[in-house]
Amino acid sequence: MSAPNALFSETILLLGGAVVAAPIFKKLGLGTVLGYLAAGIVIGPVFHGITDGEQILNVAELGVVFLLFIIGLELKPTRLWQMRRDIFGLGTAQVVVTGLALTALAWFSQVLDWRGSIVAGFGLALSSTAFAMQILEGDGDVNTRYGQRSFSMLLFQDLAIVPLLALITILDGGDKGNNAPLFDFAVAVGAVAAMIVMGRYLLTPLFQIIARTGAREAMIAAALFVVMGSASLMQLAGLSMAMGAFLSGVMLAESSYRHELEADIEPFRGVLLAIFFIAVGLSLELDVLADNALFVIVAVPIIMAVKAIVIYGLCRISGSPHNDAIRIAFLLPQGGEFGFVLFTAAGAVGLMSTSTASLLIAIVTLSMALTPIGAALSKRLLRGDEQEELDEDFEGAGADVLMVGFSRFGQIAAQILLAGGRSVTVIDFSADRIRQASSFGFRIYFGDGARKDVLRSAGIDRAKIVLVCTQKKEVTDKVVELVQADYPHTRLYVRSYDRIHSIELRNKGVDYELRETLESGLLFGRRTLEALGVSEVAAYEIGEDIRKRDEARLVLQVSEGLQAGRDMLFSHPVRPEPLVKPKRAADPFEDDPLAGTADAAADA
Repeated sequence: MSAPNALFSETILLLGGAVVAAPIFKKLGLGTVLGYLAAGIVIGPVFHGITDGEQILNVAELGVVFLLFIIGLELKPTRLWQMRRDIFGLGTAQVVVTGLALTALAWFSQVLDWRGSIVAGFGLALSSTAFAMQILEGDGDVNTRYGQRSFSMLLFQDLAIVPLLALITILDGGDKGNNAPLFDFAVAVGAVAAMIVMGRYLLTPLFQIIARTGAREAMIAAALFVVMGSASLMQLAGLSMAMGAFLSGVMLAESSYRHELEADIEPFRGVLLAIFFIAVGLSLELDVLADNALFVIVAVPIIMAVKAIVIYGLCRISGSPHNDAIRIAFLLPQGGEFGFVLFTAAGAVGLMSTSTASLLIAIVTLSMALTPIGAALSKRLLRGDEQEELDEDFEGAGADVLMVGFSRFGQIAAQILLAGGRSVTVIDFSADRIRQASSFGFRIYFGDGARKDVLRSAGIDRAKIVLVCTQKKEVTDKVVELVQADYPHTRLYVRSYDRIHSIELRNKGVDYELRETLESGLLFGRRTLEALGVSEVAAYEIGEDIRKRDEARLVLQVSEGLQAGRDMLFSHPVRPEPLVKPKRAADPFEDDPLAGTADAAADA
């Protein structure tokens, strides 16, 4: 079979495997990543449909590159600076402590000498950026606190590539000289600096020029050029391709072309990342696993357990709650893609035998395959109903309208305001609601509206009106009291829970309140009348009469108490006045259907 035909048939196999495996494993609740791995194992090691998995892995690594670029687009330089302690503090501790622990484990197993044990220990200390970030992205957890801490450690691991490659040279006693590691480090720093300068002064003007031409395909080509060019630059400097793509994304995070770039790259990212996971399955050496089955069965869970325990302990020491530490520990226990390169390089210079290098690569691949299962099982170790939290980031907040709470009521109100051309800053304390709203294009800030510092960060000083659309009555009251105490000149528009709550809010002096069910109830009643044969005009007039009666009752109830205005309620259908005087007096309760039923009056 000629090379073009072979490439064509292999591409069909890869895409077909993705199409078949992903839906099946997603339906089974095992996740698409595990499905891609299974497809790769079936196509390659089992049926030998594709034998050159490593070559495909090198090409498919572009999926990881594109993934890191998109993550960089969502991470502004200021946000990255805020993460510096996690990156260089927690990240350094994780690599060093885990590396030393696994080095000791390799040494005591007597599989390797002390030099090979160091390479194996620190190589296994690295985790898979592709697997971890795909799981986080699939669960919508990239911007959670545990997601950000996980990403910080992965980012430092990418930075650790240069010193670990230098470590192989030092342990081998190579002939590059003592200055080689320092030179490599200087080259890496210079490459990062060059990326930052180019990103700051060249990338945005480049896209501005192309955008003026109106050539859509040129914008897509430019996006691919920037991602692949920055990745290649970092690779030449000895760093990972993913690091270059990430830095270029960060540099474009504040660009007005950010969303268009993300839309252009996303299709390539999805397909290539799927092929990457399939290629990992293709590269699994089943014969190596079979020959060393007992060793692998013991080694893989021990390595993953040691990494998980170390990561959990470091996260707890650095301030993560139990649930977040558990999630991170079960997300990052696997080996990483860089382990393939590191162990191959160590085998080439004689720090370990090639068979041992192949065995370590097989262990890394198997640990990757077990990661999605471990991440799913971690949920069983979580404690209680802990409120999930996202990092509070209010950059860009400060509109004329500040909305606290983005429930169903708030979402409808926000649509009216946005359609009217007004900008709205929305804060909400539900991570799930923020993720859901973000999928529809809304920008919502995570924060507790009952905290003064959160309101200040969200721009309450610049807001003309504060809309309190929270669901719980006690939370609403807390926000109202806080705003009235610290920002007395701010106008307050408040969603009330029921009639009693409306009365309480009016007594507090809010500028406007509305019961969450009033308008929908009025409209529902009108439509029902129309369905029974009443004209639309007559139904509307009846609805407006009820609205006026309701408002009049509220005014009386605010000044005279809940029982006031009960005579304004209708308890029977309205009938024309009788032509003759009734022969008996009316039942005293007939005009007062709610006598003795204060609860019903409260909800009306």
